[in-house]
Amino acid sequence: MAPVLTAEEIRDVNTRYHDVAADHYDAKWGIDFGELGAEQVLGKVRKALGDGAASHFPRALEIGAGTGYFTLNMLRAGLIGQATCSDISPGMLSTLQANAERLDLEVQTKPADAEALPFEDASFDLVFGHAVLHHIPDLERALAEFARVLAPGGTIVFAGEPSRYGDRLAGVPKRAAGALAPVWRRAIGARPAPPPEGGASPDAALEVFVDVHAFAPGELTRAAKSAGMVDVRVRGEELLANWFGWTNRTLEATADPRDVPWGWRQYAYRGYLLLQGLDRSLLEPRLPAGMFYNLMLTARTPSR
Repeated sequence: MAPVLTAEEIRDVNTRYHDVAADHYDAKWGIDFGELGAEQVLGKVRKALGDGAASHFPRALEIGAGTGYFTLNMLRAGLIGQATCSDISPGMLSTLQANAERLDLEVQTKPADAEALPFEDASFDLVFGHAVLHHIPDLERALAEFARVLAPGGTIVFAGEPSRYGDRLAGVPKRAAGALAPVWRRAIGARPAPPPEGGASPDAALEVFVDVHAFAPGELTRAAKSAGMVDVRVRGEELLANWFGWTNRTLEATADPRDVPWGWRQYAYRGYLLLQGLDRSLLEPRLPAGMFYNLMLTARTPSR
């Protein structure tokens, strides 16, 4: 069991972990700035906002922007105008800026702690993030900051946050895949994954410390309301797709990447998209949010 860290230690380890991870983060997570990436990002944002939501936000701030997956795809689609990206990790922002320059996009970057944002009141129309709230030690304080920097009637959107129950469910396919991995490798003719050159990656020892929360939907709802937000909504996404994806990711991690056939990769990719669609159309409207692996939070600041 990992030792309990103070809030300051959590911020420090998140900074160091993400600085080290920045150079290989896009490759590790398959981050894409083409058609597929845009489809995934815009699908999540529009799902979170719902029908009839604003189609353009003039001033947007991303919290924990990482290498720019959400901001840059949203900029290219015209969903946001002026884009400001904050992250506790200067290394991540450096990679983000390089991605923006490669895509000929203009963004402002600012190293920042989500609990003490260096921006004026009412500076933004949209504050958003993906897979970031679970890294923040004091969620209530951070949400109060998001509300402060939003203009009246502004919107928050946060997606990709692990649910407590869904996170436990995700352990089932991971354990099953780990047990089946030797049989799977023999079936596809793959050798075991080689040990990393020079030993474990520098960020591996820090990874256990960076995720500090998994949420129940009610916790996110109460935290947003305590920050003075209205029209608060929490919904879940990805159940079948999550089980399928974690199974395949766990299997693939045990094999030499050079030996994983192209046909398998196509099966894993297309199967994930198919099950993601089934989750969206069949399960997400019917099952409690807490059953899903990911939670989405949307809310507004009151209009004057």
